[in-house]
Amino acid sequence: MNIKQDGAGASGLTWFKSSYSSSEGGMCVEVASDPTAIHVRDSKHAQGPQLAFHIREWGAFIGGLRAGEFDA
Repeated sequence: MNIKQDGAGASGLTWFKSSYSSSEGGMCVEVASDPTAIHVRDSKHAQGPQLAFHIREWGAFIGGLRAGEFDA
């Protein structure tokens, strides 16, 4: 996992709000992908820090969620 500050490297990405985020302005997460990584950021701070997960790391995380390995 990498942490990018101030939206660095985020130009050209197409961001999508999580389907679990409400439209009421609460806690929202946005994701974007490129050929090697999944990027995650807080929608209220689009120019702030963001996380970048290698495709394999992201796949393992999602697999763990589906298997119930993490508490919500």
